[in-house]
Amino acid sequence: MAKRDFYDVLGVAKGSSADEIKKAYRTKAKELHPDRNQDDPTAEGKFKEVNEAYDILKDDSKKAAYDRYGHAAFEGGGGGGRPGGFNQQGDFASAFSDVFEDLFGDFMGGRGGGGRSRAQRGSDLRYNLRVSLEEANKGVQKTISVPTSVACDSCKGSGAEGGAEPVTCPTCSGMGKVRAQQGFFTVERTCPTCAGAGQIVKNPCKSCGGAGRIEKDRSLSVNIPAGVETGTRIRLAGEGEAGLRGGPTGDLYIFIEVKDHPIFQRDGVHLYCRVPVSITTAALGGEVEVPTIDGGRSRVKVPAGSQTGKQMRLRAKGMPALRGGGIGDMLIELAVETPVNLTSRQRELLQEFDRLSEDNNPEGHSFFSKVKSFWDGMKG
Repeated sequence: MAKRDFYDVLGVAKGSSADEIKKAYRTKAKELHPDRNQDDPTAEGKFKEVNEAYDILKDDSKKAAYDRYGHAAFEGGGGGGRPGGFNQQGDFASAFSDVFEDLFGDFMGGRGGGGRSRAQRGSDLRYNLRVSLEEANKGVQKTISVPTSVACDSCKGSGAEGGAEPVTCPTCSGMGKVRAQQGFFTVERTCPTCAGAGQIVKNPCKSCGGAGRIEKDRSLSVNIPAGVETGTRIRLAGEGEAGLRGGPTGDLYIFIEVKDHPIFQRDGVHLYCRVPVSITTAALGGEVEVPTIDGGRSRVKVPAGSQTGKQMRLRAKGMPALRGGGIGDMLIELAVETPVNLTSRQRELLQEFDRLSEDNNPEGHSFFSKVKSFWDGMKG
């Protein structure tokens, strides 16, 4: 049976770049791997065909020969092997190495040859901090207590008793991984002796058990800038968890939550304040005194005939924008309050007022006129 064109096998054009060929090979190798196609008896053959094509096209000299002579360039030993191209285990390993980690990386601890460094970076930490709206307005300095891992004083973070240096792991010779032959594949696994560190501690520190760090509460002073909102994140570099066996320290992230306020509601840099006014003030007009977030007071004029929901704006009485950018406004929303627990005299006055106020309620008059028209239409 005639061999298929190697470019067709990988699904690329003849003039494709090395990166395009490599990308196509990875896609095909994942798609046709026998372990993923156990119900397809032809999968292994197709998988070998893809690897053979890539073994030729990834090498510039072999690719040039193939482009000129086709499959004949590698018949009769010209390609350094039988026509199959994978008579030697080393040839296959070379072709498959580019996709091997993509297929099995999760089981082997990720990419890269050799062992991991014994020193590992500490984890980043998160601290949720609640502040009041007043504190968010002015900015504040807070002292927080953070439970975290810090470098062990006894071993200076090395993990070894007396601060001695770790030694090379005898199992993996410092590589951090061990290899095992499993049929067609050579599989790498994390070294069970050193857990991938490549080094071991012969005499672990008694204080930290060889980890090089211990659990401890730390007090930190945090500057909260003016204008923070719920969800604002503040990063403190190097204030996270200590690294393992002398590794670099992680970072601490402060997540801000601004507490609800009993008077003000916040919308970005703007504040809203709902102010109740008496029915007489709303009808006749007047003034009300309102608080501001900085602790001050402002007098606001209420126009005669004001209705519930009417808003008035106080410029630059809102929240500051984070890291500059001006100050928002405060919006005053009036809520006309109906009096309760009336005396007999108050009731009489209101009844008299109601008799004299037929033309003083334009909105109500308009509404009930529409209602009357609606009912008349339903009867018709």
